[in-house]
Amino acid sequence: MPAHKTDTGRTGVWLVGARGSVATTTVVGALAIRAGLAGTGGMVTELEPFAEAGLPGVDELVFGGHDVAEVPWGKKAEALAEAGVLPARLVQALAGDLAEAERELRPAPASGHAGRDAELIAADLASFAERHDLERVVVVHVASTEPAAASHPAHQNVDTLAAALKKGEAVLPASSLYAWAAMSAGCGFVDFTPSTGARLPALAQLAERQRVPSAGRDGKTGETLVKSVLAPMFACRNLRVGSWSSVNLLGGGDGATLAEPGANASKTASKAEVLQATLGYLPEGGVRIDEVPDLGDAKTAWDLVTFTGFLGARMRLDFTWSGIDSALAGPLVLDLARLTARAHQRGRTGALDDLAFFFKDPHGHAAHDLSSQWQRLCHFATDLAAPATVPAA
Repeated sequence: MPAHKTDTGRTGVWLVGARGSVATTTVVGALAIRAGLAGTGGMVTELEPFAEAGLPGVDELVFGGHDVAEVPWGKKAEALAEAGVLPARLVQALAGDLAEAERELRPAPASGHAGRDAELIAADLASFAERHDLERVVVVHVASTEPAAASHPAHQNVDTLAAALKKGEAVLPASSLYAWAAMSAGCGFVDFTPSTGARLPALAQLAERQRVPSAGRDGKTGETLVKSVLAPMFACRNLRVGSWSSVNLLGGGDGATLAEPGANASKTASKAEVLQATLGYLPEGGVRIDEVPDLGDAKTAWDLVTFTGFLGARMRLDFTWSGIDSALAGPLVLDLARLTARAHQRGRTGALDDLAFFFKDPHGHAAHDLSSQWQRLCHFATDLAAPATVPAA
């Protein structure tokens, strides 16, 4: 592990959907790294460009979170070990640490009054920071994918939205209510899902008012990661893609959630974004997501690409991606928490478009090819390492 020069201090990571597979894998991974029981494979921020970026160390991260579920982290970790997601030896070795971390989990507020729930969430965040003497807190949304939010006039203006919430009006989906509460409490916000999250004008205004950063959305962990490498290849070689068809098979909680048509539509729209943005057109074909419960936390994607070359020669490429989503996502959650905390400490506010590398549908950034996104992320790391030019938040 590179020797990080750490400037950010103790940092809270508040996980929304804390008892789910991604959050549990994230916490087990951090605890295992801290105890010297595992390496940092899969963590982008452990690569050399980030060695002097002043990020909080993994041992400086303190975890808490909300969930509607009640399964303890230890039990969830055991289930993930049985499913082949986590090494059983780690779960056994970390049983005491997981039980200790469990004390920072709270039931998700559900009073039926949106404004009151936002206040309760913000109070939990403030209490968490005070208990652990945290320099700052980053809220990371890893809960189930939501259907696209219905448009509402209150979404356009921060003061109008504040008034609606004060009246208890249900004008925000859960992901956006968490973004509101996080920003109101002075916390950075990361949406790792394709849910609406912070992507509303009123929430962008709130981020600027509160001087907090946000990042998202929809973590790029598998098939879309491959697309963001291959699509630029076709574009820069002047090969016309006629069709790109994708079939995604997955089980576990994600599979069950995405069996719901609204959530499925949100996810497929996010996954298709990279082709339109990179190629400049949308080929025939589409993205299909099917639930296969027997796959558990594993997922498989089959892609077929047809393209035309010199003198109209017709050709094809097909590939299969098989991975374990939680094991791919967990290290990226740690990366994003560390980068967002450091950006906040350096006075960055609003959408962190430099973090597009991590997302299928990134905020405020048009380039979707992985190479361009990587270069921008490396420049961001350099900026974080440079002497501060603004007061710390």
